[in-house]
Amino acid sequence: MKSTTFLSPSLSKRRLMALTAAMGGALALAACGGGNDDEAAQPPKANPVTTAPVTTCSAAGVAASNASALRTVCMLTSDGEIVVELDGRAPITVDNFVKYVNAKYYDNTIFHRVVPGFVVQGGGWTTGLQQKTAGQVAPIKLEAGIAGLSNTKYTIAMARSTVPDSATSEFYFNSADNSAGLDKTATSAGYAVFGRVISGQATIDKINAEPTQQWMGIETPRTEVLLYWAVALK
Repeated sequence: MKSTTFLSPSLSKRRLMALTAAMGGALALAACGGGNDDEAAQPPKANPVTTAPVTTCSAAGVAASNASALRTVCMLTSDGEIVVELDGRAPITVDNFVKYVNAKYYDNTIFHRVVPGFVVQGGGWTTGLQQKTAGQVAPIKLEAGIAGLSNTKYTIAMARSTVPDSATSEFYFNSADNSAGLDKTATSAGYAVFGRVISGQATIDKINAEPTQQWMGIETPRTEVLLYWAVALK
């Protein structure tokens, strides 16, 4: 990880704790830290645009998908579109993600955790910071440490608890080069990268620039960032 990723060693530790706590519910989320120091007096504001402005991927998104030899998924958020290509070197993780996409599990969820200069995380919470569990499938085996897959900027990876083989639906986008902090090492199980953003990198930047606050121990956007839908293009 670049030295500018975290403001201090203690902040780095808190942010890493926040990510490992992703699947643990409200109590585990209390370990989250970083970002704004003021504790919010009220929950995040609901996004005023509750209905997706479009229901299909843009021409640019489809073109990016067609140019890739890999499986792709298009997502529409309230901050814009994202297209990711999924790397077959992490087959368990890719298949798990696509199952959730095809089941429409990610539709009408939120990016519940946004840590500036670190990650944008979603896939498991709905408006009002309500944890979504109905429809989750069994946790998957951790596919971290695969050659060529690293937590670099604009990659997508799975969030998990402190137990390595615990990832279910939650994913995150790296909004900085987090390879030194989130990749597998001799002392850390790491986090499973399974693809990268091939269209919509500006959307990741926009979400990561949203004003954040602390609520229920989580660093979350002051106004909810919605994930309207996700669809497999191929």
